[in-house]
Amino acid sequence: QVTLVESGGGLVQAGDSLRLSCAASGRTFSKYTMGWFRQAPGKEREFVVVISSSGVAAYTDYADFVKGRFTISRDNAENTMYLQMNSLKPEDTAVYSCAASPYYSQDYYQNSRPNSYHYWGQGTQVTVAS
Repeated sequence: QVTLVESGGGLVQAGDSLRLSCAASGRTFSKYTMGWFRQAPGKEREFVVVISSSGVAAYTDYADFVKGRFTISRDNAENTMYLQMNSLKPEDTAVYSCAASPYYSQDYYQNSRPNSYHYWGQGTQVTVAS
């Protein structure tokens, strides 16, 4: 069982930066593949980025719309994952949620499917004003 808690959201101006955190409970955080998803009002949840579990070939993958602007990282000693978001745009406005999967994959399709993840946080609101 893993409990995830996001923080770091807020209201910013276009072009600003934010860093989201996802704190995980449990002693096996390093074994989980971790992802960030987002959901804007009236839209479906969409994949943002994934980072693989530790102890295997390091792997990250990003949705095209955040490549070059967002960076994912994890600190296994602190049981925390981060999402550094730079050059934010109004279309980045959404609730951002972190998720944990017990599987390792380098397949973008599998990693981008919400059903691949077993545990979810409550989400943190990010609002980008124009």
